[in-house]
Amino acid sequence: MNVTLNNVRLSFPALWEARKGPDANSKASYQAAFILDKKENAKDIEAVKAAIATVTKEVFKGKQPPKIALRDGSEKPDIDGYGSGVMFINARSDRRPHVVGRKKEPLTADDGIPYAGCYVNAVIRLWGQDNQYGKRINAQLWGVQFVKKGDAFGDVEIDVSDEFKTLDEDEENPI
Repeated sequence: MNVTLNNVRLSFPALWEARKGPDANSKASYQAAFILDKKENAKDIEAVKAAIATVTKEVFKGKQPPKIALRDGSEKPDIDGYGSGVMFINARSDRRPHVVGRKKEPLTADDGIPYAGCYVNAVIRLWGQDNQYGKRINAQLWGVQFVKKGDAFGDVEIDVSDEFKTLDEDEENPI
């Protein structure tokens, strides 16, 4: 069940290199979290809830599993971008997702976008897991499109030209 999220904030992206989870036995994957404002992204939240309802009906015979991909931002009140006014979805994939710019041109890590805190469109697939590892509704990450800049989350790179002073060439050993 595919869902397109529109103009959502990107958080914790691992779009260029697969990243391992905190569990020592976890397999490295490409991943991202998408933050949906409860008011501005209300239509997307409803589309995700409808997809969850469909997966619940088809895979779990109508009984919603204990864990689902859509969660309330109040679970992470101390993390940039999260809080009571948002929902979020964690999505992952074994394959590197398609990452494109505003004109659908392919992007690379060297482009510097997308980054944690910017706005993106994303395509995810919701699916039901019912096996020895548990019952849940997961989100698979298929693609990300950069939409616009936003305040970066977490540590922001600094401009070192503002941090260092110019050294005189006469000084052989200034320390």
